[in-house]
Amino acid sequence: MFLTRRKSIDTLLDHAEHHQLKKTLSWPHLIALGVGAIVGTGIYTLIGVGAGLAGPAVILSFVIAGAVCACAALAYAEMSTMMPAAGSAYTYSYAVLGEGLAWIVGWSLILEYTVVCAAVAVGWSGHAAEFLPWLPKALLAGPWDPTNPGLINLPAVFISLVVTALLVIGTRESATVNIVLVMIKISALALFVALAAPAFNPDHFHPFMTRGFSGVEPDGTKIGVMAAASIMFFAFYGFDAVSTAAEETKNPGRNLTIGIVGSMLICTLIYMVVAGAAIGALAVPEFAAAAAPLVNVLKVLKHPLAGEIIAGAAVLALPTVIMAFMYGQSRIFFVMARDGLLPMGMAKVNAKTGTPVIMTVFTGVVAAVIAGAVPLADIAAVANAGTLCAFIAALICMMILRVRDPGRARTFRTPLWPVVGVAGIAGCLYLFTTLPDTAIKAFFIWNGVGVVAYLLYGMHQSRLAKAA
Repeated sequence: MFLTRRKSIDTLLDHAEHHQLKKTLSWPHLIALGVGAIVGTGIYTLIGVGAGLAGPAVILSFVIAGAVCACAALAYAEMSTMMPAAGSAYTYSYAVLGEGLAWIVGWSLILEYTVVCAAVAVGWSGHAAEFLPWLPKALLAGPWDPTNPGLINLPAVFISLVVTALLVIGTRESATVNIVLVMIKISALALFVALAAPAFNPDHFHPFMTRGFSGVEPDGTKIGVMAAASIMFFAFYGFDAVSTAAEETKNPGRNLTIGIVGSMLICTLIYMVVAGAAIGALAVPEFAAAAAPLVNVLKVLKHPLAGEIIAGAAVLALPTVIMAFMYGQSRIFFVMARDGLLPMGMAKVNAKTGTPVIMTVFTGVVAAVIAGAVPLADIAAVANAGTLCAFIAALICMMILRVRDPGRARTFRTPLWPVVGVAGIAGCLYLFTTLPDTAIKAFFIWNGVGVVAYLLYGMHQSRLAKAA
């Protein structure tokens, strides 16, 4: 049946030369890609949104979101080293679950990556505005911003297109730039902790769970630790972008494991330290509503110059997140086109740079359009829905292959895989239910459109369909 036809794991990398990606990345590039994707809008900007939903207990929200992501990261490490091909959870699903479910996962990844690019571009714009006092307010927010609607978020559009241009130049070149920017970003967060820690006040953590564990306000807004966790989840994922680089990685069996697991461990430590320092230094109500919460904390603590440095570092370094996800999105598009589920002409690789230029430019333009019009919180919630779908797929694929093909060589093996698999899936499903209703509806509408697109095109044009 067309819905269950599967690609062979052993032939995933068998493609014509003009459809093959060049192997240019080593583990430092992959860790930088992961850290660059993970540490960004979540800690620089969304910590304020999360604190507004959960109060000081947003620290617990970080822990819960991080634990769910850790389960998924282990599954990704096992699957990506077993199938070192581009495509991430989409590729795993195609080889394990079949074409129909693979399409849904790929379609959800398109939602995740493209929307994340837009969300981070909007977050970047909030910091860049500090240095653009001459720019009219109408050009700093999109028409659907509920607090201060404008015409278009011009800085967000600008940065989306700049990152697109950098990715078009080449994978290794953009990865090298990414390493430098990640170091700037980490240094800025270290400066924040050093200045905020002396002002630590334990009273800011009492009462701790001011808005409960999980609840709903009269207007239907979901609040509490779990509602914040579903948003702060956005702050943790990004390691899956590393898995999209599998086909361009040297020695993938070793380097992918280091990149995925290493970036998650590093970022979890960074988040716990920074969030604790922020809340300890300033009571939640004083920074929760700020567009740049960390910068606001330093200004209140009378470190205006340091605040400007943090804002400047964010302006320089937040594009690493856009770069990582735009890179991942272009590869998802590329692989789906290479499989025939999207037009094959879109899967061509530039002979000089070894990159899928058409897909990269298309991704950048779409992200720029979304970033120019839609506010940050709405974008982040919708992106989380697509990510949760991909994580569930990766966990299910890992568990099925452990039963279906236990003898297959595995460079990395998920420890306690039944526990990790079940816990990860349960956590993802629960986080999905705590997303805003608008995000859940958008996810199902998006996938409804995707199913129609598959039935009209992909079902008949896929390589497996033509080979049947």
